[in-house]
Amino acid sequence: MQVSSLNEVKIYSLSAGRSLPEWLSDRKKRALQKKDVDIRRRIELIQDFEMPTVCTKIKVSRDGQYIMAVGTYKPRIRCFDTYQLSQKFERCLDSEVVTFEILSDDYSKIVFLQCGRFVEFHSQHGHYYRTRIPKFGRDFSYHYPSCDLYFVGASSEVYRLNLEQGRFLNSLQTDASESNVCDINPVHFLFAMGTAEGKVECWDPRTRNRVGLLDCALSSVTADTEIDGLPSISALKFDGALNMAVGTSTGQVLLYDLRSSNPLIVKDHHYGLPIKSIQFQHQLDLIISADSRIIKMWNKDTGKIFTSMEPEYDINDVCLYPDSGMLMTANEAPKMNIYYIPVLGPAPKWCSFLDNLTEELEENPESTVYDDYKFVTRKDLENLGLAHLIGSSLLRAYMHGFFMDIRLYHKAKMMANPFAYEEYRREKIRQKIEETRAQRVQLKKLPKVNKELALKLIEEEEEQQVTRKRKQKNLSSLLKDDRFKVMFENPDFQVDEQSEEFRLLNPLVSKISEKRKRKLKILEELEAQEQEEEEEPEGKASDAESSESSDDEKGWVEEVRKQRRLLRQEEKVKRQERFKEDQQTLLKPQFFEIKEGEEFRSFKDSAKKQKLMKKTLGDRLKLEEKLGILNVSDTTVGSKQATFKLKKSEHQKKQQEAEKQHRQERKTLRRSASHLKSKRGRGRLFH
Repeated sequence: MQVSSLNEVKIYSLSAGRSLPEWLSDRKKRALQKKDVDIRRRIELIQDFEMPTVCTKIKVSRDGQYIMAVGTYKPRIRCFDTYQLSQKFERCLDSEVVTFEILSDDYSKIVFLQCGRFVEFHSQHGHYYRTRIPKFGRDFSYHYPSCDLYFVGASSEVYRLNLEQGRFLNSLQTDASESNVCDINPVHFLFAMGTAEGKVECWDPRTRNRVGLLDCALSSVTADTEIDGLPSISALKFDGALNMAVGTSTGQVLLYDLRSSNPLIVKDHHYGLPIKSIQFQHQLDLIISADSRIIKMWNKDTGKIFTSMEPEYDINDVCLYPDSGMLMTANEAPKMNIYYIPVLGPAPKWCSFLDNLTEELEENPESTVYDDYKFVTRKDLENLGLAHLIGSSLLRAYMHGFFMDIRLYHKAKMMANPFAYEEYRREKIRQKIEETRAQRVQLKKLPKVNKELALKLIEEEEEQQVTRKRKQKNLSSLLKDDRFKVMFENPDFQVDEQSEEFRLLNPLVSKISEKRKRKLKILEELEAQEQEEEEEPEGKASDAESSESSDDEKGWVEEVRKQRRLLRQEEKVKRQERFKEDQQTLLKPQFFEIKEGEEFRSFKDSAKKQKLMKKTLGDRLKLEEKLGILNVSDTTVGSKQATFKLKKSEHQKKQQEAEKQHRQERKTLRRSASHLKSKRGRGRLFH
């Protein structure tokens, strides 16, 4: 079981961990559980809660006792009994299931819409009847008062199949070319269907007339959204009598009130993926929307994110167990995920032990994986002298840095700075003393760090007092804000006004800071005298200040140029100092030893090679033709034939020289056989 937390909402993944193969015997399973800790600690809430390859749809019966899932391969349906925490039955089908609906309170009446235009009915014992619709179907809904099935798909018509009479009725003719999803309101039984053109058509089943049309594609496009094509409707769900949520193929969820044509809120998933499922959670007024990558829970009134989940595999369907905090997903993987979120509601009655288990985990929190590792950047590694470990198994690359073992980090830090603990101890003692001093009655004074910045903030607050009174708003001071408290206490946050970046970004700071420096001197004198009443330093008149501000605006360009000239002069002085240091230093010649078996060549060879590499391929080929290394000729067929000589290595050259010298020695030692003649040959020489 894995525990994750987002926005302080605990999410327990009950299906995390490895699953054991079905063909293993009980003895081998027990042996693996003894050896492997992960297998022993895993929670198998429902036995064999998985599919052979992929799960496409998952639903819960109305009585809450049965969980039904369809998947592949081979196409099948599996029914799980929650009271027994195991699988009840499994049935294989002839073709893949697009979607299905449970008509009864239990598993006794089920309807399947299959890929091959087939509609298959199952009863308690198994297969009952099979029929076919004219066009490929994508979704269907069941109208309980009239016992009609409404099928939508790759057609402009909505097919109606009456289960009481056992025949097709007159279809509904729509304006859409194709329809993707449909749903029926559980209160007043309004039939709604989402089209490929991004519209939602609402029909009254009693009169078989269209009563409303919503253009969701136009409403889903806002200033922040970026879409590539026309958004089509991919998900549709009613909530009560008046609310309806619509999901688009570009990743937006729109919440409508049926009395208005404008959406109440538009929520973007920011992934650009089609919305697969929409669920409503009434206890906390949440909407649970899911695409293939993420499940988001957000408030339906404000749109604020409550929490989110990102499973390891793509999501096909999401099912919320009624009146509980349990969530089940059908994924592009054999295992179906089960999540338990205690904030959403209690655990179902068939697994009430989950409440006690989660309470124990909250009382005794375990350390996460990251507690044993330290995240370091490349600069931190260089400071610790561990840059040579990059690429080894001791460092795990992650984002802009690395993860390393916390024990190795502490050892390296102790070796790099052995007095770090003493400095840390002194700093903690100083902070404790400052905290005790803060409890005494003391004068109002500036902080020790960034005094000029604090004085600037005080001046700005004094100037804005009039506007605050007009607006009647109590804005929090930056000096009193706990989030920025460290900036005026820790010396590491001291602003360096002599740095090049600060001087270029703030060219007039030297003129403006003169007033503040005078004020700082006056405040320091007052603090030294420890007067009970603090006197404010007198400022200039408003006319003088306005004239100064206008002068500052006029002299902005001149001050920038002046700062740049000063920086260039400082850089010139630094270069002269470095040049003098270089002249004073004496460079000693370095000698390099040549390896055995190699000959020294002049440094001109490397320069020639560099010049040759800078030339183009055509120039290098012409040069090699002149040297005789490359020969290009035309063939009789009309193509080109290139022959070239490979450059010989030093070893080959030495071997050829030795063979040549050996042949010359043999020639000098060879004796002529011309004085020998055969008796039969009459003067013929021996060969």
